[in-house]
Amino acid sequence: MSYSAIILAAGKGVRMRSQMPKVVHRVAGRPMIWYVVNAVREAGISDITLVVGHGREIVEEALRGENLHFVVQEQQLGTGHALMQAQNNIDPASTLIVLAGDTPLLEAATVKKLLAYHRQQGAEATVLSAFLPEPYGYGRIIREADGGLERIAEEKDASPEEKRITEINTGMYCFQAQPVFKALARINTANAQGEYYLTDVLPLLKQGGHKVAVMAIEETDQIHGINDRVQLARAESIIRQKQNQALMRNGVTIMAPETTFIDSQVEIGMDTVVYPFTIIEGQTRIGQNCVIGPHSRINDSLIGNDVVIENSRVNQARIADRCNIGPFAYLRPEAELHEDVKVGDFVEIKKSRIGAGSKVPHLSYVGDALLGKGVNVGAGTITCNYDGKNKHRTILEDRVFIGSNTNLVAPVTVGEDSITGAGSTITRDVPANTLAVERAEQRNLKKINKSKTSD
Repeated sequence: MSYSAIILAAGKGVRMRSQMPKVVHRVAGRPMIWYVVNAVREAGISDITLVVGHGREIVEEALRGENLHFVVQEQQLGTGHALMQAQNNIDPASTLIVLAGDTPLLEAATVKKLLAYHRQQGAEATVLSAFLPEPYGYGRIIREADGGLERIAEEKDASPEEKRITEINTGMYCFQAQPVFKALARINTANAQGEYYLTDVLPLLKQGGHKVAVMAIEETDQIHGINDRVQLARAESIIRQKQNQALMRNGVTIMAPETTFIDSQVEIGMDTVVYPFTIIEGQTRIGQNCVIGPHSRINDSLIGNDVVIENSRVNQARIADRCNIGPFAYLRPEAELHEDVKVGDFVEIKKSRIGAGSKVPHLSYVGDALLGKGVNVGAGTITCNYDGKNKHRTILEDRVFIGSNTNLVAPVTVGEDSITGAGSTITRDVPANTLAVERAEQRNLKKINKSKTSD
């Protein structure tokens, strides 16, 4: 038996009050629709089609590389109309899951349960329902006397009595493809919204002798769609809580999960401790036995084992084992630290490689530089890498000692085992095993005492 999935993602999401399509708003570091796609994949379905409309280029770009099919719903004329657009992409003999793209809390286990229930019931259509204490906004499940499904009443079309029903349609379905597409050809827009309702196929299938089943879900968090920023924040909180719990169960200590924000794709090794008010984002990978935070933000970085990062910003950097960073350090893109490097307070490193055992202890800027092994950079040192037009490289070879408050005017190389005197401005290459001093001559002027004047 073949399986396919159609994810409806054409809506603008007016209540989000955004120029972006609703489904690309990020939840714990990923577009919300990614979670729906991932749930489908984890359920064992690889043939996935997205129905896109408003801002479709943005949606496609957000899911680049995910091996998906896209079809366009030029006019948003309802869920039934959206499904019609995907008909040519679907094998008529397949079992079809239909989901909404704004439900990031959906789990693969629920998709599997829906597929299994659909098979067990021998149904041509199965509706996923839920019981909500406040069902406003959802279509209501109208049942027959024997408990079977009669129809679904949308909120705007429901009678006052029907609106009191608490069993709702989640907007998630399982169909046999051929009968559902035949029924779609027969629906119309005779309703309060003037749209093609996907739910209208259900009574048509029943009239044709096809079985329509309903499966109720108990985990109601999974079915909530995201319609505004308040709901987005709620989903974010739930996903981040799950991420933190998963990390803690795998051996990571998170001292205050309620104030620690870790994206869903982040990986952290066991026995690492994450202090409060820390944000870890993107494709970050952190090794074992690290201490991260407090008040640190790290994104898209690779961090080895036994690393300490305190009160610092790390952006797209590579940090090897046993490095010590901060407090108040700033590692910018392409900063690469080898083993046992120290980067101290108020140090900024950009597009530079720092060799094993080297130290930049405090109050320095290192940009476009190559530092060898065992280099020591004194306080207040800067690499003058920009001449107003181009960036130039500074090279400090192994075991170089840079005196405090040195200006290294690139392009410049300081040879191995050399020293620069404190306060020097180095504009020319320094050979190996050399002391380089560049200072104006000190002048001591006699102090002039001004005579006191009487009142």
